[in-house]
Amino acid sequence: MGTIAHARIERGTVTLDYTYDLAIPSIPNTVLQSAAVDLDIVGFEFVHTHWSVKDGDLFRTLIRTTQLRRQRPRVFQIPEHENIEPALVSALMPFHPRFDPVYATLQRVAQGTALRCRRADDIWENPAVMQDVVSLIDRSRIVIADCTDRNPNVFYEIGIAHTLGRDVILITQNNADIPFDLRHLRYVHYLNNGEGLEALAVALQPRLAAVAQ
Repeated sequence: MGTIAHARIERGTVTLDYTYDLAIPSIPNTVLQSAAVDLDIVGFEFVHTHWSVKDGDLFRTLIRTTQLRRQRPRVFQIPEHENIEPALVSALMPFHPRFDPVYATLQRVAQGTALRCRRADDIWENPAVMQDVVSLIDRSRIVIADCTDRNPNVFYEIGIAHTLGRDVILITQNNADIPFDLRHLRYVHYLNNGEGLEALAVALQPRLAAVAQ
């Protein structure tokens, strides 16, 4: 990809001054061949160096054809391109009844800031629970993860959320449950009782409100 800086005609010869944009990676012939019809390129033009003027929208075609695709894992599926839901918050926590009041608190705070909070057990879209968890994280704008009890599933899901580039808020009932690799991140400590959950709501509200703007 490059830019024509100047064009001039001298004695019937057209001269073009151009520069390549080195910040744009080279486009393989296979990509151009897949878009040959839209680019108005015929077969012989792929094996001859030449100048030609085409009647087509080069950038629109190339953006559609060469849009960057993220590397995808093999153990679960994520879409080829991101599709984040602006108002979606996902909650990562152990599936245990004693965390239900915590989840209810997260839902209440999210609803108060025009967001909606969901947990993987709210949905059943895939045969494998893990696929539902990953899909929820991938669609979320923000992730709240409860590190209480050092649940290995939650830590695995935190790693997925970080890898996908999601903004993750860590919460815990016990400071010691924050592992060494996450200690450099801020987290919210709370108690799982009425007063403690209200304090958790107060701590989370400004963060979620900022996201909702």
